[in-house]
Amino acid sequence: MNATANPLIRGLRAVALSLSAAALVSSCAQNESQTRQAIAIDGSSTVYPITNSVTQQFKSENSNAVEVTVEFSGTGGGFEKFCAGQTDINDASRPINPQEMQACKDAGVPYIELPIAFDAITVVVHPENTWAQDITVAELEQMWQPQAQGKIVKWNQIRPSWPDRPLTLYGPGSDSGTFDYFTEAIVGQPEASRDDYTASEDDEILVEDVSDDPNALGYFGYAYYESNADKLKALPVDSGNGPVMPSPETVENAEYQPLARPLFIYVNADAAQKNPALRDFVEFYIDKAPQLVSSVGYIPLPEDGYRLTYMHFHRNKVGTVFEGKSDFNLTIGQLLRKQAKF
Repeated sequence: MNATANPLIRGLRAVALSLSAAALVSSCAQNESQTRQAIAIDGSSTVYPITNSVTQQFKSENSNAVEVTVEFSGTGGGFEKFCAGQTDINDASRPINPQEMQACKDAGVPYIELPIAFDAITVVVHPENTWAQDITVAELEQMWQPQAQGKIVKWNQIRPSWPDRPLTLYGPGSDSGTFDYFTEAIVGQPEASRDDYTASEDDEILVEDVSDDPNALGYFGYAYYESNADKLKALPVDSGNGPVMPSPETVENAEYQPLARPLFIYVNADAAQKNPALRDFVEFYIDKAPQLVSSVGYIPLPEDGYRLTYMHFHRNKVGTVFEGKSDFNLTIGQLLRKQAKF
């Protein structure tokens, strides 16, 4: 594997070897008799750009690589397949929830939770929107709460200084982890949202919808804004300390709250034990994540974060540190402390 040439992975393997030499020797012996099998990945459209980039590079650097398919049906839709044993990896833009934990348990699917990046859910409008220069968390709640359905339909109902124009909303569908995270962070309850808006699990479709509608407001992952900044306008979000634009710097400095969040891949632990190709792919993913996360517009973890991610995978650390719920206002440092205690 080319990934073993990377100093970080080489160093991590040296540490792991010193901790569990016998286990590694046994694992290597098993590798020779195991069949390399195709890898199936589904889940979050937010995480998709990272995983797709990793997959393309994996294939380009490994001429004999097994087939790796990457699709997206939303975090929730992906977990349905993952917990049914239909996929090897689930991309997730929120932690696994209690219902999904139970589904995986019932089906005998153990999972390894691997944080791979941070995101800033970005609130966007059309570039011709000259009136909205920022938005508060309270105003977002007023727009998106279930009670707003059919009632909050104009911009000036949110802020009187805004014009008497239609307010058209665009956002992720109910299978999306972004939908789950946003509704809980903004409205205070997961899945609590008006449903008279244009929904899609495909963020590229949401980008096009907002860019075609001067009255639009929508939200999705930062990478989709970053790659379409020429046809979208991001709104700074004010959570009580003044408006803050989403950016790698404001996420790293814990200023963009409550819409900064970690992104994950969940790996089927049994499949990783049985399929050498899956182990190679996940190691490659962790190795390449820092550069590829940045290249698609998300915020990479510090080196310590990827070291912990690698160690948890290598030790087959099954479970989650999130107890079935999202942790709002979580900083990168707090995530690392959670992982260090895992």
